[in-house]
Amino acid sequence: MTIAAATSARRPGEVLADLLPASRVRDVALVLGGAALTGIAAQIAVPVPGSPVPVTGQTFAALLVGTALGAGRGFLSLALYALVGMAGMPWFAEGGSGYAAPSFGYVLGMLLAATVVGALARRGGDRSVLRMAGTMAVGELIIYAIGVPYLALVADMSLTAAIAAGLTPFLIGDALKAALAMGALPTAWKLADRK
Repeated sequence: MTIAAATSARRPGEVLADLLPASRVRDVALVLGGAALTGIAAQIAVPVPGSPVPVTGQTFAALLVGTALGAGRGFLSLALYALVGMAGMPWFAEGGSGYAAPSFGYVLGMLLAATVVGALARRGGDRSVLRMAGTMAVGELIIYAIGVPYLALVADMSLTAAIAAGLTPFLIGDALKAALAMGALPTAWKLADRK
């Protein structure tokens, strides 16, 4: 058994955030930081012709927050992000806020996805490239399963039109974001295991 394998075996049920010294201050800082990271990443937005939903860094941040912080802190981070944005903070995609925007369904999807990928990370879903690929795929499916029907409802589109405007144009970008995460989190664990 290698040293890295032995170290990983001693940490079942942990996520990356658990490697920091435990305290309530740590948890509050991580939740606030996760919400802020998601809000900042949402401002990296590229309009998509024919779609009311832009390509953003928001989904990547939300899945990274959930995976790195775990289900509980990931949920709280994204809940804080959603609630503050609904209250008027302009930190949804393209400086938006409120729940009437066509892209708000994706925010709700990110809330659930961060929770689920956080739970998967506690079961080792972030420890290898292959596992991380599966974790990211589950997270993306959840985001679209909520975001696309919400888009159809709010924008008065058919489900087929919502899929064409709110799913299909984003698949290549999501694959690139997943590839980044597939490299980043397993690498972070390997670095942590060396220390």
